[in-house]
Amino acid sequence: MNVPKVMKDYCKKCNSHTEHKVKLFKTNKMRTMSMGQRRNQEKKSGYGGKYQFTAIVKKQNKRPTFVMECSTCKTKHYFVIPKRMKKVEFAAS
Repeated sequence: MNVPKVMKDYCKKCNSHTEHKVKLFKTNKMRTMSMGQRRNQEKKSGYGGKYQFTAIVKKQNKRPTFVMECSTCKTKHYFVIPKRMKKVEFAAS
């Protein structure tokens, strides 16, 4: 799906409609000391065998999250297009 690089949207801080830069939201690295990671490591160690999760059939497409940055005050907010898409392209508007 083609998404424009720059969109006009409402900014809460400016209290008006301004131009926003659009980027794709990317998740950060997972925490190594979180409870789920520690439980997984504990199960893997020793002779307990391989720790396996229940098999879940995952959907092939995702609803991507976008980050919009205001061009005047640099405030960021998220928005999601409520459609599943395999590929996102940024088109110059």
